Amino acid sequence: MNVRCWPLAMALAIGLMLAIRATTPPAPLPASASPLQFSAERAMLDVRALAARPHATGTAENAMVRDYLQRRMQALGMQVSATSGLIDARGTDKRNRWIGRNDPPAVLTNLIGVLPGMDPTYPAVLLMAHHDTVWGSPGAADDTAGVAAALEVVRAIEAQGQPHSDLIVLLTDGEELGLQGARQFFANNPLRGHVGVVINMEARGGGGRTTLFQTSRQNGEAIRAYAKAVDRPGASSLSAFVYSVLPNDTDLTPVLKGPYTAYNFAFIGRSGLYHSPLATPDRLDQGALQDMGGQVLGLARGLSGLDQPEKSADVVFFDLFGLTTVDYPAWLGWIMLAGSVFCLAWRVVRDGPVGLGQGAARMLGMLGLAAVLLYLLNRLSLGLGPSNYYDRLAAIPRLEWIAGLACTAAFLLTMGRWRPGAVHQVGAALPLLVVGIAAQVLAPTAAYVLTIPILAFAIAQVSQNQWNRIGLAALIAGYMIALGHQLMQGVGPTMPMAAALPLAVVVLLVLPLWPGWSRARGAAMVALIAAAALGLWVQLDAPAESRAVYSDSKK
Repeated sequence: MNVRCWPLAMALAIGLMLAIRATTPPAPLPASASPLQFSAERAMLDVRALAARPHATGTAENAMVRDYLQRRMQALGMQVSATSGLIDARGTDKRNRWIGRNDPPAVLTNLIGVLPGMDPTYPAVLLMAHHDTVWGSPGAADDTAGVAAALEVVRAIEAQGQPHSDLIVLLTDGEELGLQGARQFFANNPLRGHVGVVINMEARGGGGRTTLFQTSRQNGEAIRAYAKAVDRPGASSLSAFVYSVLPNDTDLTPVLKGPYTAYNFAFIGRSGLYHSPLATPDRLDQGALQDMGGQVLGLARGLSGLDQPEKSADVVFFDLFGLTTVDYPAWLGWIMLAGSVFCLAWRVVRDGPVGLGQGAARMLGMLGLAAVLLYLLNRLSLGLGPSNYYDRLAAIPRLEWIAGLACTAAFLLTMGRWRPGAVHQVGAALPLLVVGIAAQVLAPTAAYVLTIPILAFAIAQVSQNQWNRIGLAALIAGYMIALGHQLMQGVGPTMPMAAALPLAVVVLLVLPLWPGWSRARGAAMVALIAAAALGLWVQLDAPAESRAVYSDSKK
């Protein structure tokens, strides 16, 4: 490699800085911050009081948590009530497996607080989090962070004066036993008819950026309200699509069956702390708490006193490195694809078609090799026997390094020594163009991760300006590096092959800057050896201290 590498190095360096910005939560605000702001330091007072010890449904510790919460809600000027019911048969079986006994159904108790607004005829905004934990975990993140965030949001709204519409806080019980409290409230509580908007707060881990990862259907107006109200957003319609096809539930699941406008927020960083006995207040990332509370406070304020956002067509939405929310109608993806086809066709007509097949073959070869390497290295890290789910969560940082090394090796082996011409580069875009068209048909709100990069690549082909190419490559690489990080946190332990897609997109945008490297194959071998060594480390490592206490080798 030589001086010709400076455009590539500049693009990747800027992209890496943007990715770090996108995945780093804001600094927590101190208790001395303006009373109108959300302060993680103030919220941590509640986190420390609530997460001093595990408090699963039906335990004495859970009753102590409810007493504390009831006093706190009353001190905030809320009208507080409680509703109770029995855990159903499935929830009882799960609880009995946790405790190793055959107890009768436990009693769940929801806490409901209402901060009266100036005009009770407006639909209420409801903040929701669950106050129970799994057995053996203090649950500082899941979901004490959500509970504490709700209380601090109410305090900040009340400090500004009486809200326009009623603000309801629903602190559910029995979420960990099958969404019991939320199902009960939205099945028969009289207040459910007064609710217009539901904002749920959750966590799977102990830190990282908070993301709006799920909404109610026909979310166009709801997303526009979010974009207008939230200063430092974290949102993704791709995350919403991925979550919709996974077998996961939160307290928002029963809400989505009703007419409500609904938002679901969560952070999933520090994944090893999920349901862990180590999920203590001192290990909670206060930046993640600040991120969650800041977004929810902005949204709740923005929606107070407004009619419920009207149902309108689902839109594409994502945050641009936490700076702003981008949203647009899904049909615009077709315009982007048409523009890309026009630009790429112009390049082929100008330079001739020779090289298209070679470019497409190299891109397909890299995708296939990356998927195979990611699968095999993941199998190496798993070993031959069954794995513990919580061990895999604890290993995610190392699994990310394995995935990064595998992707690097796949690129270097297939394209490292190649110096592609313009038509070769267009050929490399063709497989992604086909996948982008398929995604636009099948999942139009998630297809932006391909339609926008392909359009950026097509513009770079027409422009031929080096600085334009550097800028476009930096922007797309930054977003894709952040996306790869999020994918590995979300599905990395079981589906690391998902990292092949961000790899392909980054490679497409940097190909015009790639000078070729004669030592690429040697470097690829070094990367593979390092990845294999990390895989063996994960496989042979002792059981993680962060394992959930009720887990075993079959879970």
